[in-house]
Amino acid sequence: MSEKLKKEFIELLERDRDFRYTVAGYLGLSEILKRLDRLEEGQNKLWENQNRLWEGQAKLWEEVRSLREGQNKLWEEVKSLREGQNRLWEGQAKLWEEVKSLREGQNRLWDEVRRMRRYMVSGFKDLKASLGVAFEDHAASFLELMLEEMGYAGAKVEKKFFVYGGEVVEINLFCEKPLVVGEATVSVKDAREAEVEVEKLLKRAKVVEEKYGKPEMIILSVARPTEEAVKALKALAEKYAIKLVLGKEIEEFLAV
Repeated sequence: MSEKLKKEFIELLERDRDFRYTVAGYLGLSEILKRLDRLEEGQNKLWENQNRLWEGQAKLWEEVRSLREGQNKLWEEVKSLREGQNRLWEGQAKLWEEVKSLREGQNRLWDEVRRMRRYMVSGFKDLKASLGVAFEDHAASFLELMLEEMGYAGAKVEKKFFVYGGEVVEINLFCEKPLVVGEATVSVKDAREAEVEVEKLLKRAKVVEEKYGKPEMIILSVARPTEEAVKALKALAEKYAIKLVLGKEIEEFLAV
């Protein structure tokens, strides 16, 4: 604005009241318009902030939704683990049932073995009516069972004949694997007969040793020895490393 124009404007304000009021009104309206402009700017900023708030809230809900989905997946995993654990327990229960069944089968098997042994004991008690060869058979069966208990499954005990010094030598208890030589006799009445039986057994062991090697066991089985004979037989058995088996001991071995 030029100086001249300013001077004229001031003079009009001083002289003309209406003009002065008009300018004053105009100046007040301008201030109001400026304030309205500032209010509009503030409101715009407020809306911008509110929009950002809504956007942030939307993102927060997205995070919450994602967390819920993750939580659901975690619960699915937990459910799966529980189901697997339940299947494991079921399998273990079935395994214990199998073990129980096997134990029951084993017990039945042992019962059958005991019945067989009792049968053998019952047969052995009938020796009074069937001595001689029958006792040799019982002694052989007993020796096989004893060897099986010692770990020699399938060991076969039988009667064996050898030609030695031009004579036929009979051994009524013989096993090749393991190498066992034995004699079975029904009765020994006294110490003298005990010496005779042991001497006869040692001679037979010597015959076998020359052909097969040293026997792993030498056994003498006596069905009905007297008390005097028992003392003598035990002393001789200890002296010559002979396994002495008496009729009563056979019954106790077979008994269950």
